[in-house]
Amino acid sequence: MMITKKIAQLISIILSFLLLICLFNMPYGYYELVRFLAMIGFALLAYYENTKKNDLFMIVFIALALLFQPFIKITLGRDLWSIVDVIVAAFLLYNSFVKYKIKN
Repeated sequence: MMITKKIAQLISIILSFLLLICLFNMPYGYYELVRFLAMIGFALLAYYENTKKNDLFMIVFIALALLFQPFIKITLGRDLWSIVDVIVAAFLLYNSFVKYKIKN
């Protein structure tokens, strides 16, 4: 499976919006869906960074996939999860807009 730069950017943008929506009072099922989609998205981004030989970002995305995975829940509390969501969303937006522009 080949992940292009455009697909990696799209995954980053979609995940950032999903995480920012988590700041609102949503049904519990939404948070479960986001955790599952985030795990898949971060795994795909880790794979993409691995194909680009970018070990630092690959490790960051693997760690994020493990943090957001829905099987063994990491309970941080709503306030701390909100902070994590904002930081990760900002990182993803940086990753999709700034990082790829610098390389071009």
